[in-house]
Amino acid sequence: MAFQKSILAILLLISFSVKANFILLPMDDVSQKNHLKAYGITYWCLDKQYKASWLLNYRGGSFLLPDAPEIRKECQIRGVSFEILSDSEANVILEDISSPSQNMETVVLEKAPKVAVYTPKGKQPWDDAVTMVLTYAEIPFTPIYDEEVLSDQLLLYDWLHLHHEDFTGQYGKFFGAYRNAPWYIEQKRDAEALAAKLGYSKVSEEKLAVAKKIRDFVIGGGFMFAMCSATDSFDIALSAEGVDICEPMFDGDPSEASYQSKIDYSRTFAFKDYILDRKPEHYEFSDIDMTEKRKLPMEKDYFTLMDFSAKWDVIPSMLCQNHTSLVKGFMGQSTAFERELIKSNVLVLGENELNGEARYIHGQKGKGFFTFFGGHDPEDYQHRVGDEPTVLDLHPTSPGFRLILNNVLFPAAKKKKQKT
Repeated sequence: MAFQKSILAILLLISFSVKANFILLPMDDVSQKNHLKAYGITYWCLDKQYKASWLLNYRGGSFLLPDAPEIRKECQIRGVSFEILSDSEANVILEDISSPSQNMETVVLEKAPKVAVYTPKGKQPWDDAVTMVLTYAEIPFTPIYDEEVLSDQLLLYDWLHLHHEDFTGQYGKFFGAYRNAPWYIEQKRDAEALAAKLGYSKVSEEKLAVAKKIRDFVIGGGFMFAMCSATDSFDIALSAEGVDICEPMFDGDPSEASYQSKIDYSRTFAFKDYILDRKPEHYEFSDIDMTEKRKLPMEKDYFTLMDFSAKWDVIPSMLCQNHTSLVKGFMGQSTAFERELIKSNVLVLGENELNGEARYIHGQKGKGFFTFFGGHDPEDYQHRVGDEPTVLDLHPTSPGFRLILNNVLFPAAKKKKQKT
């Protein structure tokens, strides 16, 4: 009996010593079968008050979570690959990451950010890449639009995405191709009715007021992410405050003469020295966008993520976490940004250097941050009006969609002083 008790004690000791204490969500290109839902698992853990760490540049930017039965179960339900680590195994990894010789860093994630998506009522999830990937990753968000923004409800959120909006009041400059389309006529009518309801005589004036509220949200410490036409049209609207740049078919009266000379670039977030496009039938806002300048065939359309020091440049490193540094390009109304028109204090995170274009940029404004990502849908090369929606079950490891989700988790990071 004494011998059996001794054996039992030894077995219990061995069992205790190998007890798993951590769950690793590997994010490399081999081990993880659903990168996108892995972000959702991490968000879910933060929302459940679990601690989490983002292991920058370790196996594609893996996540380290505490071991708990409900986390294992959630990974299994969502089809997310995970590995069980003992306490000692996790410590070895963390010690390796902390070594000055390694371009890696551990970032503690503190809380699940409250996410808002600026999108018109009635839009479907597939109308916008961010809404689509948030839904797929099972990250909760609240749709908001002009009424909520103008009533200061942005204060309720940490992170805001801008729908593919036109903040200049030119209705996306779809006039040339779609002026007679029922959906265009309806959207124009709805926008005018909403502006009037909110006390504005023109849609351009109402959209400028929205853009200024969003600007103040960022300056006050918010995180703003924008794609496609929301990027350049946002800056253009801010720079054209007090200047009528809209032609009669958009706002009922002529634009100001020589309005280009009245543009104030000091008001913008990211862009400078751009020339506005005066043609109402032309599907462009300015020369910021590279869509019509680029000569890349689809099979050669890629952009490269910049390589940052994870220990010194923590923020850009977080935003560039991926299992590949080469990402497929994709089109949009605003596909990419002319490098020479980007302000010097704005970081380029992804670029096609040979084509002279930036695809993915980031900056700070006041106490907050903004990221602009060119293009419409990372897995739909040339999305057109009426095209079928992307099915993310077919693209669970999409590098382009990962960049969006990096931004979603960015506000969760524990704040610490940047190294100088």
